[in-house]
Amino acid sequence: MTDTTTTTEGLDRLAANAIARYALPDRVRPALINISENATYRLDDPETGDRWALRIHREGYHSPAAIASELAWLAALNAAGAANVPAPIAGRDGELIQAVTSDGLARPRNVVVFAWETGAEPAANDAEGFEKLGETTAKMHAHVKSWVRPPWFERHTWNFATSLGDTPHWGRWRDGMGMTPEIEAVLAETVAVIERRLARFGTGPEVFNLVHGDMRLANLLMDGGTVKVIDFDDCGFSWFLYDCATTVSFFEDAPEVPDLIAAWVRGYRRFGTLSPEEESEIATFVMLRRILLVAWIGSHSETDLARSMGVAYTKGTVPLCERYLSRFG
Repeated sequence: MTDTTTTTEGLDRLAANAIARYALPDRVRPALINISENATYRLDDPETGDRWALRIHREGYHSPAAIASELAWLAALNAAGAANVPAPIAGRDGELIQAVTSDGLARPRNVVVFAWETGAEPAANDAEGFEKLGETTAKMHAHVKSWVRPPWFERHTWNFATSLGDTPHWGRWRDGMGMTPEIEAVLAETVAVIERRLARFGTGPEVFNLVHGDMRLANLLMDGGTVKVIDFDDCGFSWFLYDCATTVSFFEDAPEVPDLIAAWVRGYRRFGTLSPEEESEIATFVMLRRILLVAWIGSHSETDLARSMGVAYTKGTVPLCERYLSRFG
């Protein structure tokens, strides 16, 4: 059987079927927001104006236990007041994860509905916002250092091997769009330096633990003076500083980035510790993230985001690599 959820029409049917699993009015209708790892819909009640977010999980990316682990962390963050994060909504049967099927679907897909969060994506030149983001990130990191995870907790690990090494979650960076032998040579030299520096940096619990893993601007909301963090789908075990690097995803080469990172560091130090040595290594994590996104774009070429970045993003990585190598190579 062909899995028609690879088409927008198939996803729309699945989203409509999913709504019936929840105690929502019959008049609620789904509107597709984006397709990335998952498909995300906004659910609108045209009479009351109420909204919810519905996420259809990509098949095979996360197990039900891994999705439940994400939701457990969200609940713990909310309970501790460590961050403003979305609250999942249980279905009519009391379960947070619903396995939903539709016509033409070979297997059920896992679906989660969240309360809608108000706010707007931060501006890419908002240093004050980046300070607040640094504060929020420090509070989240402090929380995970003391939180006792459930024994069944299961999330991806984002280390060198699973990012740029032999077992990558998002595909090989060498398969990035528009890769040429010349570009590959520069990136390969950079990846080798990153590997050596990360090996020295280590993975002890004081630097490597549970992180959000994708704190790019699209996954943040500014609501007045409050930072809200959404979309924990890539949360997992990685370096704390990786959360800093992800904030400048897709615009790492912008001239304002050094000032934004400096603002993030100032905010982080209000609630967390960050040594001068750790601060100087942020550049390595930004470079790691940049090349990891080259891999993501290559392995997700069907998505609007990948198409919008495309070959230009791969080519634009070269001068960043050269700058990095001049400093650390």
